[in-house]
Amino acid sequence: MFAGHFGLAAAVKARTPRVPLWALMLATQLLDILFVPFLLTETETLVPVEGAESYGGSVIHADYTHSLVGALLVAAAAGWLASRRWGRKGGWTIGAVVMSHWVLDLLVHRPDMPILPGNAGGLPLLGFGLWRWPAVSLAMELALVVLGAVLYVRSLPKSRKRPAVSPLRRGSLWAGLGMVVLLAASLASDVLGL
Repeated sequence: MFAGHFGLAAAVKARTPRVPLWALMLATQLLDILFVPFLLTETETLVPVEGAESYGGSVIHADYTHSLVGALLVAAAAGWLASRRWGRKGGWTIGAVVMSHWVLDLLVHRPDMPILPGNAGGLPLLGFGLWRWPAVSLAMELALVVLGAVLYVRSLPKSRKRPAVSPLRRGSLWAGLGMVVLLAASLASDVLGL
Protein backbone atom coordinates (compact mmCIF):
# COMPACT_ATOMS: atom_id res chain seq x y z
CA MET A 1 0.00 0.00 0.00
CA PHE A 2 3.02 2.31 -0.24
CA ALA A 3 1.75 3.96 -3.40
CA GLY A 4 -1.72 4.54 -1.96
CA HIS A 5 -0.22 6.29 1.07
CA PHE A 6 1.84 8.53 -1.20
CA GLY A 7 -1.18 9.23 -3.39
CA LEU A 8 -3.13 10.40 -0.37
CA ALA A 9 -0.25 12.69 0.68
CA ALA A 10 -0.16 14.22 -2.81
CA ALA A 11 -3.91 14.85 -2.63
CA VAL A 12 -3.52 16.51 0.78
CA LYS A 13 -0.76 18.73 -0.61
CA ALA A 14 -3.23 20.12 -3.11
CA ARG A 15 -5.33 21.46 -0.19
CA THR A 16 -2.49 22.41 2.17
CA PRO A 17 0.02 24.53 0.25
CA ARG A 18 1.84 25.74 3.37
CA VAL A 19 3.00 22.25 4.40
CA PRO A 20 5.82 21.02 2.14
CA LEU A 21 5.30 17.89 0.07
CA TRP A 22 8.33 16.18 1.63
CA ALA A 23 6.75 16.55 5.09
CA LEU A 24 3.47 15.03 3.89
CA MET A 25 5.31 12.15 2.20
CA LEU A 26 7.31 11.52 5.38
CA ALA A 27 4.16 11.72 7.51
CA THR A 28 2.28 9.23 5.37
CA GLN A 29 5.09 6.67 5.79
CA LEU A 30 6.09 7.48 9.38
CA LEU A 31 4.53 4.34 10.86
CA ASP A 32 6.43 2.17 8.36
CA ILE A 33 9.65 4.11 8.95
CA LEU A 34 9.30 3.44 12.68
CA PHE A 35 8.50 -0.20 11.87
CA VAL A 36 11.95 -0.82 10.33
CA PRO A 37 14.03 -0.74 13.56
CA PHE A 38 11.41 -2.90 15.28
CA LEU A 39 11.61 -5.35 12.35
CA LEU A 40 15.42 -5.39 12.44
CA THR A 41 15.38 -6.19 16.17
CA GLU A 42 12.61 -8.78 15.59
CA THR A 43 10.31 -6.94 17.99
CA GLU A 44 7.87 -6.78 15.07
CA THR A 45 7.83 -9.36 12.28
CA LEU A 46 6.61 -10.24 8.80
CA VAL A 47 5.27 -13.76 8.25
CA PRO A 48 4.66 -14.81 4.63
CA VAL A 49 1.20 -16.16 3.88
CA GLU A 50 1.42 -19.48 2.11
CA GLY A 51 0.10 -19.26 -1.44
CA ALA A 52 -0.31 -15.46 -1.35
CA GLU A 53 1.11 -13.21 -4.03
CA SER A 54 3.92 -10.81 -3.16
CA TYR A 55 1.41 -7.92 -3.09
CA GLY A 56 0.10 -8.08 0.48
CA GLY A 57 1.54 -11.55 0.91
CA SER A 58 2.51 -11.26 4.58
CA VAL A 59 0.90 -11.06 7.96
CA ILE A 60 2.55 -8.05 9.56
CA HIS A 61 2.99 -8.33 13.30
CA ALA A 62 3.59 -4.61 13.92
CA ASP A 63 2.24 -4.74 17.45
CA TYR A 64 3.68 -1.38 18.47
CA THR A 65 3.98 0.85 15.40
CA HIS A 66 0.67 -0.22 13.84
CA SER A 67 -1.46 -0.60 16.95
CA LEU A 68 -4.37 1.84 17.05
CA VAL A 69 -3.14 3.56 20.21
CA GLY A 70 0.49 3.51 19.02
CA ALA A 71 -0.51 5.15 15.73
CA LEU A 72 -2.54 7.79 17.58
CA LEU A 73 0.45 8.59 19.80
CA VAL A 74 2.82 8.86 16.82
CA ALA A 75 0.27 11.03 14.97
CA ALA A 76 -0.13 13.32 17.99
CA ALA A 77 3.65 13.68 18.42
CA ALA A 78 4.20 14.34 14.71
CA GLY A 79 1.33 16.82 14.64
CA TRP A 80 2.68 18.69 17.65
CA LEU A 81 6.17 18.92 16.11
CA ALA A 82 4.72 20.05 12.77
CA SER A 83 2.59 22.72 14.45
CA ARG A 84 5.77 24.34 15.75
CA ARG A 85 6.98 24.75 12.15
CA TRP A 86 3.81 25.18 10.07
CA GLY A 87 1.24 26.40 12.57
CA ARG A 88 -1.81 24.76 14.06
CA LYS A 89 -3.42 23.83 10.73
CA GLY A 90 -0.14 22.32 9.50
CA GLY A 91 0.16 20.31 12.72
CA TRP A 92 -3.37 18.95 12.42
CA THR A 93 -2.70 18.12 8.77
CA ILE A 94 0.51 16.21 9.52
CA GLY A 95 -1.12 14.36 12.41
CA ALA A 96 -4.07 13.40 10.22
CA VAL A 97 -1.80 12.20 7.41
CA VAL A 98 0.18 10.04 9.87
CA MET A 99 -3.10 8.55 11.13
CA SER A 100 -4.38 8.05 7.58
CA HIS A 101 -1.65 5.43 7.19
CA TRP A 102 -3.27 3.32 9.90
CA VAL A 103 -6.76 3.79 8.43
CA LEU A 104 -5.65 2.71 4.94
CA ASP A 105 -3.74 -0.23 6.41
CA LEU A 106 -6.89 -1.24 8.31
CA LEU A 107 -8.59 -1.71 4.94
CA VAL A 108 -5.91 -3.91 3.34
CA HIS A 109 -4.22 -5.77 6.21
CA ARG A 110 -5.37 -9.15 7.32
CA PRO A 111 -6.47 -9.08 10.99
CA ASP A 112 -2.99 -8.35 12.35
CA MET A 113 -3.33 -4.81 13.75
CA PRO A 114 -3.75 -4.62 17.54
CA ILE A 115 -5.69 -1.97 19.40
CA LEU A 116 -3.14 -1.54 22.22
CA PRO A 117 0.66 -1.48 21.80
CA GLY A 118 2.19 -4.92 22.17
CA ASN A 119 -1.31 -6.35 21.83
CA ALA A 120 -1.75 -5.74 25.55
CA GLY A 121 -4.89 -7.36 26.88
CA GLY A 122 -5.11 -9.74 23.93
CA LEU A 123 -7.92 -7.75 22.35
CA PRO A 124 -9.14 -8.75 18.87
CA LEU A 125 -6.78 -7.89 16.02
CA LEU A 126 -8.09 -5.56 13.34
CA GLY A 127 -7.89 -5.62 9.55
CA PHE A 128 -10.44 -6.04 6.77
CA GLY A 129 -8.02 -8.06 4.62
CA LEU A 130 -8.50 -6.59 1.16
CA TRP A 131 -5.04 -7.96 0.29
CA ARG A 132 -6.74 -11.36 0.04
CA TRP A 133 -8.33 -9.97 -3.14
CA PRO A 134 -5.37 -8.35 -4.95
CA ALA A 135 -7.52 -6.91 -7.76
CA VAL A 136 -9.74 -5.05 -5.27
CA SER A 137 -6.86 -3.69 -3.19
CA LEU A 138 -4.92 -2.78 -6.34
CA ALA A 139 -7.93 -0.89 -7.71
CA MET A 140 -8.27 1.04 -4.45
CA GLU A 141 -4.57 1.86 -4.42
CA LEU A 142 -4.62 2.88 -8.08
CA ALA A 143 -7.59 5.19 -7.38
CA LEU A 144 -5.61 6.86 -4.56
CA VAL A 145 -2.58 7.29 -6.82
CA VAL A 146 -4.62 8.76 -9.69
CA LEU A 147 -6.61 11.04 -7.38
CA GLY A 148 -3.43 12.23 -5.67
CA ALA A 149 -1.63 12.85 -8.95
CA VAL A 150 -4.56 14.73 -10.50
CA LEU A 151 -5.18 16.92 -7.46
CA TYR A 152 -1.46 17.61 -7.04
CA VAL A 153 -0.95 18.61 -10.69
CA ARG A 154 -4.11 20.77 -10.66
CA SER A 155 -2.83 22.59 -7.57
CA LEU A 156 0.45 23.66 -9.16
CA PRO A 157 0.91 27.41 -9.74
CA LYS A 158 -0.53 28.70 -12.97
CA SER A 159 1.30 31.19 -15.15
CA ARG A 160 -0.26 34.59 -15.74
CA LYS A 161 1.33 34.69 -19.19
CA ARG A 162 -0.83 33.15 -21.88
CA PRO A 163 1.18 32.75 -25.10
CA ALA A 164 4.51 31.52 -23.78
CA VAL A 165 5.05 29.07 -20.96
CA SER A 166 6.71 30.85 -18.07
CA PRO A 167 9.69 29.27 -16.25
CA LEU A 168 7.52 28.92 -13.11
CA ARG A 169 4.82 27.05 -15.00
CA ARG A 170 7.37 24.90 -16.82
CA GLY A 171 9.02 23.97 -13.51
CA SER A 172 5.64 23.22 -11.96
CA LEU A 173 4.71 20.97 -14.86
CA TRP A 174 7.98 19.04 -14.52
CA ALA A 175 7.42 18.72 -10.76
CA GLY A 176 3.91 17.43 -11.39
CA LEU A 177 5.12 14.97 -14.01
CA GLY A 178 7.84 13.82 -11.63
CA MET A 179 5.23 13.24 -8.91
CA VAL A 180 3.08 11.17 -11.27
CA VAL A 181 6.09 9.06 -12.32
CA LEU A 182 7.11 8.48 -8.68
CA LEU A 183 3.57 7.48 -7.71
CA ALA A 184 3.37 5.07 -10.66
CA ALA A 185 6.79 3.59 -9.79
CA SER A 186 5.69 3.15 -6.18
CA LEU A 187 2.55 1.32 -7.28
CA ALA A 188 4.56 -0.91 -9.63
CA SER A 189 6.91 -1.67 -6.74
CA ASP A 190 3.96 -2.68 -4.56
CA VAL A 191 2.48 -4.97 -7.19
CA LEU A 192 5.76 -6.59 -8.20
CA GLY A 193 6.94 -6.96 -4.62
CA LEU A 194 10.16 -5.02 -5.13
